[in-house]
Amino acid sequence: MNNVRPCHILEETAGRIRAKLLTMHYQAKANHLGGALSAVEILTYLYCRWKRPQDQFIMSKGHGASALYATLWAVDTFTDAQMETYYQDGTKLPGHPAAGAHTAIPAATGSLGHGLPIAAGMAYAHQHVHGNDVRIACLLSDGECNEGSVWESALFAAHHRLRNLTVVIDANGFQGFGRTCDVLNLESLSRKWEAFGFAVCEIDGHDFEQMDTAFWKDDHTVVPTAPRCVLCRTVKGRGVSFMENTMEWHYLTMTPEQYERALAEVKARIRAKLQERAA
Repeated sequence: MNNVRPCHILEETAGRIRAKLLTMHYQAKANHLGGALSAVEILTYLYCRWKRPQDQFIMSKGHGASALYATLWAVDTFTDAQMETYYQDGTKLPGHPAAGAHTAIPAATGSLGHGLPIAAGMAYAHQHVHGNDVRIACLLSDGECNEGSVWESALFAAHHRLRNLTVVIDANGFQGFGRTCDVLNLESLSRKWEAFGFAVCEIDGHDFEQMDTAFWKDDHTVVPTAPRCVLCRTVKGRGVSFMENTMEWHYLTMTPEQYERALAEVKARIRAKLQERAA
C-alpha cells in the first residue's frame, strides 16, 4: 500500500478539499458543485494513498474538474495563485479539464463517455506495448454509464485483460435531468460490470476503510488478469446539508448566505475530526 496515512488524516484532507471547493465555486460563480462534492473522498484516496508517481489518472466525469483541481492543490501540485484563476478567462483550470494545461491532466474530458476509452488505450499501451507496471485509474459518474462508448471500452479492457486498469464510479444517483434510476435505470450496475469481465467491488464512496479493502485486495481474491471496477455509492452535494441528494446543485451557484452556511458546516466537520484525533 502506498502513502500509508491513517484514515483520520485522509478525512482531514477531504475536509480541506471541500472547503477549497466551496470557495472556488463561490468566487467563480461556477456550477457543477454537487457532483464535485460527491467525488472528494474518492479523489483524496486516489491521490493520497493509491497513486504512485508513475501512475496516471483520467477524470472522465469532466464536470467534476474542480474537485480534481482542489485535490491537486491539497497535494501541492497546484499553487494558491493557480487556484485563483479557476474558471476565469485564459485560465488553465477551466470548468472541464483541458488537454495539455498541466502534466497532471493528460486529456481533455467533459463530453461524457470519452475518458474510459482514453484510459483503456493508455492501459493497453503500458501493459502490452511498453511492458511496464504503470497503473491507470479512471473516474466515471453513474449517469455517464448511459454512454455506449463506456461499454465498448469495458469490452476492450476485459478482452485484453488490462489488469492495470481500475475504473472508479462515482455513483451519486443523480444526473443532469433527475435521479439516474428515473432517467435511465442502470441497476444492477455491479452485475453489469461483472458481466463485462471486470472484478467488481461495491463500497461506500465516502468510507476510506472500505476503499482500502476495495483497492488493495490481494490478487488471489480477484481475477488476476481482469480489469477492476470500484463502484462507489456516494451522496451528491456531500458535506453540505442543503445540497445533499439534490439535483438542482448540479446547476446552481451559491448566494453569499449559502456560501457562509456551507463553509461553516464543512469547517465544523474539520474541527470535529481534529478534536477526535487529539482525543
